[in-house]
Amino acid sequence: MRGVLALLLTCLVTLTSTSRAAEPLEIGYMPIIPVSQAFVVLENGALGQAGVSDPKLVQFQNGPAIVQALLAGQLDVAYLGIGPAMVARAKGADIKVVASNIVEQISMLALGELAPYFDGDAKTAFERFAADKGRKPVIATFPVGSVPETVLQYWMRRQLGIDPASVDIVYQGAAQVQQSLMTGAVDGAAILEPVVSIVTQRREDARVVARGSEMFPHQPGAVLAVREALINEQPELVQALVRAHVEATEQLKSDPASTVAAVGKYVGGGRLSADVVELALRNSADNFEADPNAIVDGTREMRDFQAELGTLKADVMLDELFDTRFYDQLAPAN
Repeated sequence: MRGVLALLLTCLVTLTSTSRAAEPLEIGYMPIIPVSQAFVVLENGALGQAGVSDPKLVQFQNGPAIVQALLAGQLDVAYLGIGPAMVARAKGADIKVVASNIVEQISMLALGELAPYFDGDAKTAFERFAADKGRKPVIATFPVGSVPETVLQYWMRRQLGIDPASVDIVYQGAAQVQQSLMTGAVDGAAILEPVVSIVTQRREDARVVARGSEMFPHQPGAVLAVREALINEQPELVQALVRAHVEATEQLKSDPASTVAAVGKYVGGGRLSADVVELALRNSADNFEADPNAIVDGTREMRDFQAELGTLKADVMLDELFDTRFYDQLAPAN
């Protein structure tokens, strides 16, 4: 009897594993420069070499939307901001950050009416604008809990020492922020590439008034996260994915021009000119960072800050969020 039960159990496990292997790998991403590694990997054949022939790609406009997908049981792999990754983990999503994408990715972009006020003391720029214009400046960014929103809050509270209530913040997705900037519906935005390059190229009155290193030094940005189930069932696939991720990062840093076609296919709906894509990649080249160990301290600071703000409702143990072993196995070769 025990032999029959063992045989049945073996068959069940085999059928379950075969069923899962037959399902397409579901990958979630945002069409933004900070997750460019995803686009390089999708286009250079690395997934095919790892045995993933036809992944299911799911596009999102912001990190919190990816969180909802993860909590709903969707996505095997996600390229998302570290802020949403912490929220997802805190709410019970079985994800692990296995690689970093980028650091210090957020810039503060100001349009014509607001930008000149940053020629003086940045700490009083918003106050002086409001006094002259008779209204608060309107600043766009991603939804609450996202990396751009967190960096904006950190910059205002910690770096400038001002009350966030001195500005009106509107929360939008990437495409909506770009549209708001292009139409002048807002005065500025805490935003990332390619929006920064697109807007500064198309609007002469737009300029970056604070870089990521000024807003939140060593800020962690987008990351590569995978389901624990995928790690447990297909560790070789995860290792291959991280290896491809590291190689893509090196290519983005050393030869961004060679990645323009791959990145341009996904960013901006595939409608951006090659010149704009390359500009955005060159502006980001020094910030691409694959090593997850490099962002642990910054993530801890962001976690504590978000807890202070109340945007992170539950504690996140970083040793439970990160799984660096796949990267660490490659490190000696880097």
